[in-house]
Amino acid sequence: MGFTIGGIRDFRPARGTRRGRGTECTAVAEYTGLWGWDVVAGARLTRGECSCGSPACPSPGDHPLEYAAVVPAGTTLDAAGAAWARTPGAAVLLPVGRSFDVIEVGAVAGRRALVRLERMGLPLGPVAVTPDGRARFLVAPGAAADLPQLLYRTGWDYADLDLRCLGPGDHFTAPPSDHRGMGPVRWLRPPAPGSAAGLPQARLLLGTLAYACHRSGV
Repeated sequence: MGFTIGGIRDFRPARGTRRGRGTECTAVAEYTGLWGWDVVAGARLTRGECSCGSPACPSPGDHPLEYAAVVPAGTTLDAAGAAWARTPGAAVLLPVGRSFDVIEVGAVAGRRALVRLERMGLPLGPVAVTPDGRARFLVAPGAAADLPQLLYRTGWDYADLDLRCLGPGDHFTAPPSDHRGMGPVRWLRPPAPGSAAGLPQARLLLGTLAYACHRSGV
């Protein structure tokens, strides 16, 4: 069966499937089939223990499972469902640095910046918020490597900002998955055909994000 937008909207978990697992399976198919993003199964934190099984896990509930293969961009609905069935209960992680990088700020600053950016009419990609109060803006790849120079060019290189960039080697916990046992990640601005395919350059957003971080820290 090929992947279609209508097909994903009409998809329903099989009878007897837990709602959470069915929802995340659908999300995997959307991320790979609609938006062209790779997906990898991640560990979860349950009652203080990481599902990877290591008692000395350095990042409990916040890393890919070593034995899980990447579900590549373009995977069909049936293939995505079959792949996810092999990792029951896993979190949906998106590898950063391939299709996008991520600028992360505090949630309060992120919401303020998002309103301002929308009013300015600047191009925006998807934006997510984590249960521990972080807003994550998806931008074009390369932002992490360019961040020091971008901050210098915008005059924020010496400011003490609650701002960082995720790049190659990092992973982004995607909605609707649980983040470190604290609750689900949610979209503030969900993926859409115009935003997920043509992500903005970091330089277009960085000044507004840095200013919002600065104001939140005053």
